[in-house]
Amino acid sequence: MQYLVLIISLFLSPILSANSSDLSASLAQLSDRNNKAKSEAIEKITQSNRPQTIKILQSLLEGNIYYRKSDKTIFYFNQRDDGYHLEDVLSGEISIIPKKRGYKKVTINNKLRGKLRQSIASLQLGNADPSVRKSAVEEIFKKITPGNVALLNEYLPKENDVNIRTLMQLALTISELSSDDDSITLVAIKKLDGNLEPIVRNTLNQLVEESDNPTIIAAAQESLKSIKSQVKFYDHMETLYFGLSLGSVLALAGLGLAITFGVMGVINMAHGELIMIGAYTTYVIQLLMPDSIGMSILVAIPAAFIVAGLVGILMERTVIRHLYGRPLETLLATFGISLILQQAVRSIFSPLNRTVITPEWMSGTLDVNAIFSLTWNRLYIIVFCIMVFITLIMIMKKTPLGLQVRAVSQNRAMARAMGVRSDWVDALTFGLGAGIAGVAGVALSLLTNVGPNLGQAYIIDSFMVVVFGGVGNLWGTLVAGMSLGVINKVLEPWAGAVLAKILVLIAIILFIQKRPRGLFPQRGRAAEN
Repeated sequence: MQYLVLIISLFLSPILSANSSDLSASLAQLSDRNNKAKSEAIEKITQSNRPQTIKILQSLLEGNIYYRKSDKTIFYFNQRDDGYHLEDVLSGEISIIPKKRGYKKVTINNKLRGKLRQSIASLQLGNADPSVRKSAVEEIFKKITPGNVALLNEYLPKENDVNIRTLMQLALTISELSSDDDSITLVAIKKLDGNLEPIVRNTLNQLVEESDNPTIIAAAQESLKSIKSQVKFYDHMETLYFGLSLGSVLALAGLGLAITFGVMGVINMAHGELIMIGAYTTYVIQLLMPDSIGMSILVAIPAAFIVAGLVGILMERTVIRHLYGRPLETLLATFGISLILQQAVRSIFSPLNRTVITPEWMSGTLDVNAIFSLTWNRLYIIVFCIMVFITLIMIMKKTPLGLQVRAVSQNRAMARAMGVRSDWVDALTFGLGAGIAGVAGVALSLLTNVGPNLGQAYIIDSFMVVVFGGVGNLWGTLVAGMSLGVINKVLEPWAGAVLAKILVLIAIILFIQKRPRGLFPQRGRAAEN
């Protein structure tokens, strides 16, 4: 085996040496003052297609190639705080000099810049990496020249990636808009009809301004009209998406309150602080799992539910159970508890805001088309809200706890007569509502900073959602949360965030005047009580 390696190395070494000397000669030619000689050098460097070829050409285009006057050695040249860093293009050896005396920049003109761009594009279009080829096509979009069109026509039949082929065909179609043949231009306009790429709109607008052919102008304007119609549609879709994501947060915040306020009749002013506890639980879990941020969010969901739920049960057992049937006193007592919880958080974590890191699997966007994309974190929160809602419905409809909660909320005396331990049910129900609030805090921690005042921003919205949807109705809470989120986002562009909230509040007040029981009022004995 060693002999085989030796034989191969002996066979290849003359070839490698020859290639190295050829590249060295081509690089030395860059120091020539004659631009024609430099053009020939660029061609030879491009044809060599060595691993460092693109870097050489790119550095030359950016003006970072220098040569040593004494021996014409070519260097990458970078100015830094500690001096000038020189990297030998062939050997990769790095040296630092205080002054650039004895070195001269390789200058190029506009013609050579065009040649360099075309050479770089040619090398990138033939690269094995699809991301490099895609970047090359996107770079060509910035300036579509006849040379680039020739390159695209050369490499299009060889391209196997469907997305890159589509980009190439789009670039070729755009190039046809500047054709001297009006029939070709009209066909190209027809092909671009409905395409949402920004460059298409810009090119068509430019065509309308510069063309003197009424037929071409009319066709371009018709195509632009179709594109603008789609842009407007996707703008509405984006508003709806943002509204649903905001509505999901409001619904999550309101679902816990729908149980404690709607089912138990307790005006819990500390509900926002239970949301805050869920957010801080997420922060602590990430501190405990610094190397598993993605998994930490999944761990934080049950942890936040348990921690917030236990705090809720503690509140109910120590304070609230003595105040059933006295809503004003529960309001004052829970307001005091909210202040205590805020101060406790300030003492433990300090008043400064904390940041919860968004996991990689929740980062980025899902690109639907060139102008419409869905952010993953908002999409996950919408799905999460629906999952929490379905779980809560199943608990209330399919479990013994849910049956007992409904029985106690409709007729406490009768439920006791049937053997239901109402005290135990009250504690678990309040704990369930508090746990849901904690889960809402997990979602909120991914959208905003975590601080002692986090819950205060959502307590009013939570009550609005519950009252608007119908006190004690989970379906009403979900519909109300989503509706208010969408309405807020629709109003914000022209009214502003603050005025939009005020308008929504006024609309809810007027609505409650007409329908005091909300969108989905309770029926039967619960409604009579």
